Amino acid sequence: MGRRRVPELYRAPFPLYALQVDSSAGLLIAAGGGGAAKTGIKNGVHFLQLEQINGRLSASLLHSHDTDTRATMNLALAGDILAAGQDAHCQLLRFQTHQRKSDKKTEKAGQKNQGPRQRKGAAPSEQKSAAEETHSEGVELHVENLQAVQTDFSTDPLQKVVCFNHDNTLLATGGTDGFIRVWQVPTLKKVLEFKAHEGEIEDLALGPDGKLVTVGWDLKASVWQKDKLMTELHWEENGPTFSNTPYRYQACRFGQVPDQPTRLRLFTVQIPHKRQRQPPPCYLTAWDGSTFLPLQTKPCGHEVISCLSVSESGTFLGLGTVTGSVAIYIAFSLQGVFLCGFCCCYVSGLLL
Repeated sequence: MGRRRVPELYRAPFPLYALQVDSSAGLLIAAGGGGAAKTGIKNGVHFLQLEQINGRLSASLLHSHDTDTRATMNLALAGDILAAGQDAHCQLLRFQTHQRKSDKKTEKAGQKNQGPRQRKGAAPSEQKSAAEETHSEGVELHVENLQAVQTDFSTDPLQKVVCFNHDNTLLATGGTDGFIRVWQVPTLKKVLEFKAHEGEIEDLALGPDGKLVTVGWDLKASVWQKDKLMTELHWEENGPTFSNTPYRYQACRFGQVPDQPTRLRLFTVQIPHKRQRQPPPCYLTAWDGSTFLPLQTKPCGHEVISCLSVSESGTFLGLGTVTGSVAIYIAFSLQGVFLCGFCCCYVSGLLL
């Protein structure tokens, strides 16, 4: 795979940590921020309108939702509801779009009150106020804060992952205390809580049959039916032979088997548990979604993987790395087909 450069779609005025796409509304939702530190960097969720212009994808800011002192570190989407992980809490947001009524008098008044024109090449911070008020012509978006709940209770609490179930009636959260907690939507009434890992939960995935896969810093990947442990994944016993190199599971995702809508595969990423001067490769593994036996494992480079994404059709996998590159793989064969240098730092979110 040859490395390529890709054009920039959007630059937010704060660090971005999480992405979601509402394909029915043509929206890209990007979230992040500077946290509670008084650095002047805001925290927010940006709603971007996606459209094709002259054959190229374009994104324009439709609405900026301020999240006060809380940076959004992870997101899950269910229809018009977002679940946002903010510090040790999960905040539900509901968003709605509607057509704006045209008002010629308002338009003329707005033209008179535009203020001084931005000078060419102004810094992003100087353009902040203009960006926050940007709307796509004729469309407005409204965001409503719903329920919020604390989801992690460690000494340094942080929600690290959130995921809706297949019919969007429940969501599961995991964080630094090693517990999985399941909540009703939209009331956020807790319906299940159990200890899944010793140490932090790194990722989780919910299947349509109610099975839950979790991966943690204790080097384990577990399959649960509610709070009952069904099995653990045993990649080391079936994977390549290593010389005293402990690996841990970094990410897990279910994916549909193309042309077989009733079947699922599970995909996991394994990375070296500790950094080394000469880093060993990371690995990508496909598992049978019902037996949870490994189907195949392939190395996916020496750059440490930070995130994993599966396309809606189950055809492609996307990997982001801590050094800023993005790679695309064919899900069936785990063959790499595309590699690009996307960011200058850690890739924290990726969507296919």
